[in-house]
Amino acid sequence: MSIQKHTTGPSTMTAEDAAAPPPGRRRRMRPDESPARRFGPGFLVKLALMAVVNAFGVYVIISAWTAESWVILGAMAVMLVVADWVYFSRRTVPLKYIFPGLVFLLVFQIFTIAYTGWVAFTNYGDGHNSTKEQAIEALLVQNERRVERAPSVPLTVVEDGDELGFAVVREDGTVEVGSADEPLESVEATVAGGQVTDVDGWTVLDRNDVLARQGEITDLRVPVSDDPNDGSIRTQDARTGYASTSTLVYDEAADTMTDTTTGTVYTPNDDGEFEAADGSTLSVGWRVFVGLDNFTLAFSDSRYAGPFLQVVLWTFAFAIASVATTFLLGLFLASVFNDPRLRGRKIYRTLLILPYAIPGFVAPLLWSGLLNRSFGFVNQVLLNGASIPWLTDPWLAKLSLIGVNLWLGFPYMFLICTGALQSLPTDVMEAAKIDGATRLRTWREITLPLLLVSTTPLLISSFAFNFNNFALVYMLTGGGPRFDDASVPLGHTDILITMVYSVAGLDGNAPKNFGLASALSIVIFVIIATISAIAFKKTRSLEEIN
Repeated sequence: MSIQKHTTGPSTMTAEDAAAPPPGRRRRMRPDESPARRFGPGFLVKLALMAVVNAFGVYVIISAWTAESWVILGAMAVMLVVADWVYFSRRTVPLKYIFPGLVFLLVFQIFTIAYTGWVAFTNYGDGHNSTKEQAIEALLVQNERRVERAPSVPLTVVEDGDELGFAVVREDGTVEVGSADEPLESVEATVAGGQVTDVDGWTVLDRNDVLARQGEITDLRVPVSDDPNDGSIRTQDARTGYASTSTLVYDEAADTMTDTTTGTVYTPNDDGEFEAADGSTLSVGWRVFVGLDNFTLAFSDSRYAGPFLQVVLWTFAFAIASVATTFLLGLFLASVFNDPRLRGRKIYRTLLILPYAIPGFVAPLLWSGLLNRSFGFVNQVLLNGASIPWLTDPWLAKLSLIGVNLWLGFPYMFLICTGALQSLPTDVMEAAKIDGATRLRTWREITLPLLLVSTTPLLISSFAFNFNNFALVYMLTGGGPRFDDASVPLGHTDILITMVYSVAGLDGNAPKNFGLASALSIVIFVIIATISAIAFKKTRSLEEIN
């Protein structure tokens, strides 16, 4: 008896057909597909959190639109779309965990580095901190003068929240109101005795409020119209206003600025300034791309090149000396207190890490008082009234920095060396002891190499930290004592990061130059990145010890 198979053609059954239930039977719903699970408490919490995130993102987008910051607007819009996709999609489970970290990396690292790089190639700084349109408006405002023989107008000071404004009465009886940001425009108001007593949308200030804000009122300038050339309304007594116009006139068609008092015509130059034929320039400029000019200035200009070389050498010396001294002292103390025969080790260890508990920006201030030449504790008590210039002599100030940093940094090294020593394999030590190795040889050939395997990356990070140890230098010496031959406010104990701070003008001792400061920041980044890369490459040889 034979059984024959009859086929009508190739099978066309798909995976969906195979998984489909037999006719008349419903497919069982997976647990994660149930409505109770999909729209349970967890989903509602996620929905509420994402609503808050989206509300914040929309607020940033609106603020960026108002400020015309198109890069921030676009970046925030993209991040919002990606965030909603990540947290409402079932296919992006890993991204749900790493997406917040990626956002913070983008905002606080990548954006910061990119923005610093962009500023380094511009002339951003005092006199060049805005766009060309803003610079033109600032020039017209700063050069305003009262119009001679122009009639004064009745004026009333008003406010809308914290914003001050002027309400003026024209000759035909109409009332116009404006503020520093909004030009004058007609409004409905009540006038009594030639003065405005009530204005729609504004509050009239009484005499006491006017006296309390007198400085703001006399400095207030209310534009007459959207055209800066039309001038503004100002006041000195808060009761009468006078018209003022700029001595400069901007011709938008010709792109020139003309001084009406002298007839001098200024045209834009490549440095972001209005320049006359005789080379004189107006005080306010705008940001422009300057290429490598900032880098060239840092290395070729005599005002910066000489101090820059000294600062670079001292920065390397300070960072290396700080790492070496703190590591050696921390290693020595860790070795001493790692001996089980020593009694009271826990108490000693607790006392040794006390300096590490003091904030890094407070301790230098305390030491600046202790090392004061005239009334410091070190000179007056410990040295019996000596007058040693710890912070005003160039070499002593450098030694003081290294000494204070040693006091602040050795507890950290003590902790990591203690942990590293306690994690070393005891069988290797016992084998060396059985082979007759002395303590010194065991330490030199076994303990120290094994210790460096785990501590070398931390030493590299400590070098990078001390290379940019701004708080210690700024709080203890302020970078001083100053160089005698430097035209910029730099000193013998300045390191590169404090030099950037001074060049940027943030200390108030020099004009702000953010472009040059950003260029120097890039130089610092390149130096640290190069040294760290080389050091980490060299430390791979230590891994062979394991």
